[in-house]
Amino acid sequence: MQPRGYEPGPVTRFLAEDHRCLEQLLQTACASADHVAREAYDHFRAGLLRHIGMEEKILLPAAQRWNGGKPLSIAAKLRLDHGALAALLMPTPTTLIVATLCRILEQHNLAEESPDGWYDICDRLAAAEADQLVTRLRATPKVAVLPHSDTAAVLSAVHRALERAGYALDSDSR
Repeated sequence: MQPRGYEPGPVTRFLAEDHRCLEQLLQTACASADHVAREAYDHFRAGLLRHIGMEEKILLPAAQRWNGGKPLSIAAKLRLDHGALAALLMPTPTTLIVATLCRILEQHNLAEESPDGWYDICDRLAAAEADQLVTRLRATPKVAVLPHSDTAAVLSAVHRALERAGYALDSDSR
């Protein structure tokens, strides 16, 4: 629920709408409690990697430029979250991996979409450049996605990325 009088800017509207599309894909992928629908999950996976790419390659550098060359204070946490999310997309999806993705995305999206959140800050910093920025974000190409990998090295990398970002797989945190 947005505060009275709050009007999200173009960056917030575009990226929050992308969040809703990704949430819908993930919800479709997880409609069954005992398995993950792979086609919907694969679309979600590619979409989330594209979304992370938009933020990492376009939005974070732009925000740093607008901020006089200094990264925003939230940038380090966003990058750690992006690393954890990307790592979770490497192995074959399980209900535990998906539950962890959902938990991280819920917190991460809130930090981005809230009034005075990262997107709102970017809208204010971008000012007259906001519409041009959204045009660049929209033009981000689809991401080539590698097959899932369940090797010990990948699973170890997942655990390290989660730990760096302050998370654990849902089964590890119980």
